[in-house]
Amino acid sequence: MGGKSMMNMAVLMLLLGVTVVTAAMSHDYGDALTKSILFFEGQRSGKLPSNQRMNWRKDSALRDGSDIGMDMVGGYYDAGDNVKFHFPMAFTTTLLAWSIVEFGESMGSDLEHALEALRWGTDYFLKATSKPGMVVAQVGDPISDHTCWERPEDMDTLRTTYVVNQTHPGSEVSAEIAAALAASSIVFKDKDKRYSSVLLQRASQVFDFANNYQGSYNESIGRGACPFYCDFNGYHDELIWGAAWLSKATQDPKYWDYVVKNMATLGGSIFEFGWDSKHSGINIIVSPIYFDPQKVMSSSGSSFITNADSFVCSLLPESPTKSVTYSPGGLMFKPGGCNLQHATALSFLLIVYSRYLQVANRSVHCGSVVATPSRLVEVAKTQVDYILGSNPLGMSYMVGYGPKFPQRIHHRGSSLPSMSTFHKHIGCHDGNSYLATKMPNRNVLVGAIVGGPDNNDQFLDSRLNVSQSEPATYFNAPLVGALAFFKAGK
Repeated sequence: MGGKSMMNMAVLMLLLGVTVVTAAMSHDYGDALTKSILFFEGQRSGKLPSNQRMNWRKDSALRDGSDIGMDMVGGYYDAGDNVKFHFPMAFTTTLLAWSIVEFGESMGSDLEHALEALRWGTDYFLKATSKPGMVVAQVGDPISDHTCWERPEDMDTLRTTYVVNQTHPGSEVSAEIAAALAASSIVFKDKDKRYSSVLLQRASQVFDFANNYQGSYNESIGRGACPFYCDFNGYHDELIWGAAWLSKATQDPKYWDYVVKNMATLGGSIFEFGWDSKHSGINIIVSPIYFDPQKVMSSSGSSFITNADSFVCSLLPESPTKSVTYSPGGLMFKPGGCNLQHATALSFLLIVYSRYLQVANRSVHCGSVVATPSRLVEVAKTQVDYILGSNPLGMSYMVGYGPKFPQRIHHRGSSLPSMSTFHKHIGCHDGNSYLATKMPNRNVLVGAIVGGPDNNDQFLDSRLNVSQSEPATYFNAPLVGALAFFKAGK
């Protein structure tokens, strides 16, 4: 960006009441990308492979699924606890796949590690959907787990397997798994055709199950889902999201017809995107279809572009229809805790949509404000740079990146001594002293994005400050794509 553009941007930010961080910081997006992918190795459950790089982690939960006679070993712990919540895990997998679909060519040597991270999720979801008429929705009793502060390698909490089926449905978790498998089939299509075919066939089967036996897993698995990952937004958006990915993966018109027909009656805010709400993601993923002049599309689908444009206008600082707020240091905020989940996911969507707009030679009109594709990238870059340290505290919110980052993250495995250095069993409450201490965590969970600062750019580096200091896989997955984009200097 030229000097005049930088000056104009600074004036604009000041007019909007956003503090300009004057200390110029350059960021190594390649290093951040490497670390953001490495983080997933720290969240692995099951038998770890020989090429495991996060070597303070060891094998864990090797009997998962045995209570129902299934092999459910593997997958990811979603955050700082030791439960495998499949709803957010599936969303993580979908977003990791989407990141590779869009930006894999920019990942360089990190692509192979990204593919390994993705396959760790898809292999597990093939297990979870291996029996017709049912889907494993979660492994691990969250009440039992959350009363203990212990390493995943030591778990003696209840490893209950929660299942949804034809009489106790779970459309949101099942359809999100279908989306994850379909998106991943696109990634592996040119790398492992047989595996890609398996993923796509299973995605179709699981989507049919989710659609034919509709209902929320909130009721079907009860306290397993709530209040931890209740589906507050309803399951219809996941069904459409799953169909959108199947449409992209198969080109079968029946899935496209499903998206158009059902999107017209979908309620909820079109400005939301995260593990619970897929609205903005749906509008953006299908929008390229309408930018292709070679395709003849029904007018009923034109609302997707309108909605995608409105989503952009809801985020831009200068937009008259902005619905987010910005901290004095420039971080976007939406209601709820763990705000960096929004900053990473929404920035990813802005970058993806900017690429689609550029191909179509379009800009977004927010009233009298005109936003070019490059403007969308600028906004996303401010968020990524903020996360990496361009903020009033000069703190990176990616663990292990930069000279200053959170030291006391809310994460059991990271805070407790590794099996490599402390071989004795640490029982349920034996780890409480490690939770309470003000000493830094014993193990560095490299690449982890934490919940982040408050809306005044303040951050309390404490394990007890859960909403700010806990990492989660769905914070990282969209950032992988954004970092690959900026690494390429596009």
